[in-house]
This record gives sequence, structure tokens and C-alpha cells, in this order.
Amino acid sequence: MWFERSGSGATRAESVPPTLEELVTAASRGDERAFAELYDQTSSRVYGMVLRVIRDPAQSAEVTQDIYLEVWRQSARFDAGKGGVLPWLLMIAHRRAVDRVRAAQSSMVRDDKYALLHEERPYDSVSEQVHTSLEAQRVRKVLGELTPAQREAVTLAYFGGYTHTEVAELLKVPLGTAKTRIRDGLIRMRDALGVTA
Repeated sequence: MWFERSGSGATRAESVPPTLEELVTAASRGDERAFAELYDQTSSRVYGMVLRVIRDPAQSAEVTQDIYLEVWRQSARFDAGKGGVLPWLLMIAHRRAVDRVRAAQSSMVRDDKYALLHEERPYDSVSEQVHTSLEAQRVRKVLGELTPAQREAVTLAYFGGYTHTEVAELLKVPLGTAKTRIRDGLIRMRDALGVTA
């Protein structure tokens, strides 16, 4: 048999197959044949566990491969006192499979959000321009109905981009007066345009 030595130093007999625990122990020392035997004896169970969670054969095979890479690297951490090899492998398999499903779901949610945010919405540019033009005419008409003081304050604040303080300085009025003119003008415009507060 290929298995090197048992713990006592005697060569293992051909007829007694090594236990999973012995295979993991040998694999932890770098014995590739022991690892291959461990794989042969357990991979169908591990793959089955992964497939039940993921439900996609190709992804399940990929995750199973990742699991055995982890087992190869982490085999020295296996503690037989905490349980058997197969439950340990199946616990790793279940954890990895659930992680893959969660990652896939997160990716799908991100992709859906991105698609929704960056979806080009068809629109009629002529209709949009006409609507904008009509709105502009309504605003100009309503501006014409304001008192000259209100119209000047609103025009400076909302079309000129000035702050209330700057409007007060430009109009040479107290800040409170400028704010009142802007507020009263906006209220009159809101009422005239039929905008609800």
C-alpha cells in the first residue's frame, strides 16, 4: 500500500484501508497520495452538499474544487477531538456554498440597481422642448404679475443665483426686506402657477 507509516513506525498492511482521519493527518504533512485518496472517498458527498445549496452543476464543481484547496491548506488544523473528517468537510462545503449563493445574490442586486439607475429612458425631445417652452412662458407671465420690487428680488435670487444677502446689497435694502420680497413673490408665483405646497 502507498500509505507511508502508521504512528508506531510500522508499515501499514495492504488489506487495511486508512481512515479518513489518517488521510487528513498524512495530507497535513504534504502526502499528495493521501490527499488524493481523501478526495476520492469524500468528493461525491461534498459535491452533493454543494449542489443542493447552489443548484448549478458548473458552479458546484468550482466551489467543490475551492473547498478541497482549502482542505489541502488547512488540513493541519483538523482536530479529531472535535468531530469526524466527513462532518468537518461537509461543514466547510455548506459554508462555502452559502457564501457563493449570497455573493451571487448580492451581485444580482447590484447589477439590477445599476441597470435601473443607468437605463436610458426614451423620450420625445420635441415634446420635452415644447413643454419646457410653455412652462417658461407661464413663469414669465406670472413674473410680470408681481410687483416691481418682488420681481426684481426673485429674478436676482432665482435667475441670477444671488444669495439673500447679496440681493439685499444689490437692491440697497435691509436683509429682512429682501427676504420678505423674495418670499412674497414666490408665494404669489406658486399660487398663480397652481403649485401645491
